[in-house]
Amino acid sequence: MTPEPIPDGPLTFSFLTLFPELLAPFASEAILGKARERGLVDVRLVNMRDFSQNKHLKVDDTPYGGGAGMVIRVDVAERALASLPPADEVILFSPAGQPFTQAVAEELAGKAHLVFLCGRYEGFDARVEGLVTRELSVGDFVMMGGEAAAACVLEAVARLRPGVLGDADSHRADSFSSGLLDYPEYTRPLEWQAQEVPAVLRGGNHAAIAAWRREQALRRTLARRPDLLASAPLTPQDSATLLTLGATPDDLTGWGAPPPPQPKKPKRKKKPDATPSGT
Repeated sequence: MTPEPIPDGPLTFSFLTLFPELLAPFASEAILGKARERGLVDVRLVNMRDFSQNKHLKVDDTPYGGGAGMVIRVDVAERALASLPPADEVILFSPAGQPFTQAVAEELAGKAHLVFLCGRYEGFDARVEGLVTRELSVGDFVMMGGEAAAACVLEAVARLRPGVLGDADSHRADSFSSGLLDYPEYTRPLEWQAQEVPAVLRGGNHAAIAAWRREQALRRTLARRPDLLASAPLTPQDSATLLTLGATPDDLTGWGAPPPPQPKKPKRKKKPDATPSGT
């Protein structure tokens, strides 16, 4: 999936929730808080109870057909959505949704306004699905509400916007951005509990460091998440490295990896010209 061009201006995140206090501190501290202060991202927390239209601020009701729990009303969600400016995407967190991946984060980072519906209780009335543009899932597990998922998406997407991170290139070598798990990082102390920082990282040879980091990323991915190799942009040299790390030729074929470089044949030495016989 190719990331969309980043538009000018801040990226606005609007979250429709019954518990805005859960998201407020998360969106106000550390890097996200600084990004909001600098106008790089904007976060709007919309309390759906403000659109209940009843004195008890009730937004849910019992499910038709019976069953445990309460269901958030579609008319409440519709009124809350109508209070917002037009959005590029209206996203519902759902177990049936598209898995949220780095590629999806990069796609969403190219938008200008994203709206997220954070469910609670037994979720939303099914008719809410007609109000959204996509559904997302952050994993095959059940939580008490969508706010924690919203916090994950907010951080993953916001950090991709220009200027949010201190180093503009810092996210490009992250796990999944490169298609592989990230290589290991080290800092001081140089030695800790008999474990030393690898010598190559201390030698100042940038080409050697880059080669070591690529090998380590391949090593980690092969050992821990080999499924990622099927979609990673592998080079012929990567294929050669993977073979030395224990992958098989059949593995490379299954991943669609290019063949490793063929060793160059040694050049034949030219035979010296025959010395002409005597005059």
